Amino acid sequence: MSSLPIRAAGVAAAAACSALLVIALPHAWAAPAFDSQGYVDSTARCSDAAVLFGSTDTSRVAICKTSSGYEYRGVRVRDGAKLILSASSAGGGSYTAVNDGITYTVSSSSLAVSSSGSVVRKESWVDFHGPTSSQSSTTSSSVPTTSVAPTSTTPTSTTPLGPPLPAEVGGGGR
Repeated sequence: MSSLPIRAAGVAAAAACSALLVIALPHAWAAPAFDSQGYVDSTARCSDAAVLFGSTDTSRVAICKTSSGYEYRGVRVRDGAKLILSASSAGGGSYTAVNDGITYTVSSSSLAVSSSGSVVRKESWVDFHGPTSSQSSTTSSSVPTTSVAPTSTTPTSTTPLGPPLPAEVGGGGR
């Protein structure tokens, strides 16, 4: 009979581990559909092949090569809020975009959001497609080595964006 409390503790521990597994696994399965242009049915998608794209717990981002330079295409997963800006190469495979004093820096390790030179938020990728410092690109494009002058002072389109696309809705309160 003395083994009953130990067995009950073992069952409780197994139940707790199972609950954690169920909570943690959706992140591994949550990678949205993608191709060489970015995420399917998402603002984080380029009209041609993407330079790089990735997903954090709260955002999806694509850096696109356009005829006029680079473009940052981001979406907040929680509510589908979209942000499309001109971007520039920051060197070393990093890209920056600026909107109303907020700088978005996209690199192979993270998405960093800064204000007045201070990092406000740094989000690690849960899904990343593009060149990294230790491996080649998983997309069909490579990172150009030329630098484009920042165009952050150019206003973005004032045309309202439509509702979130199917791949941009969800994520709960992450």
